[in-house]
Amino acid sequence: MNKTYLKLTLDLDFILIAITAPLKDYVLCHKINTRLNTEFEKVEDHEIFFNIDEPAWSFSKYYFFVEQGEVEYYLISNRSSDGLLIPEMSNVDFFMIIREFIDKEDLNYLIAGLNKLPDIQVAAKIEPTKLKSRENLVI
Repeated sequence: MNKTYLKLTLDLDFILIAITAPLKDYVLCHKINTRLNTEFEKVEDHEIFFNIDEPAWSFSKYYFFVEQGEVEYYLISNRSSDGLLIPEMSNVDFFMIIREFIDKEDLNYLIAGLNKLPDIQVAAKIEPTKLKSRENLVI
């Protein structure tokens, strides 16, 4: 009998910003919306299935879309009552995922704006391909 192997590749074509901020998700979104003139809105939670026999873990997720350039922004909590979305980044509270093209100037403006918020300890771009649990970030 022949064996067939299925090779899966993850779509990691996005920019990832790690945010450390000891705030509730909705409070952080309000502060980001106010300071950076964005319009993050709560959407259905990001769900991850770790075991088939167990229920999915849910992480709060917010979404913002910019029609000019068709850029999608997601803000996902790294913490839930079940555990961490990315366990190797236990010091990170939130991840911002930016899909589609954003130029360096806009990205630097965004990161600088996030770091100017008094409640955000640090916001930094990280490389998703270097994360061990990177498949948990696929939306």
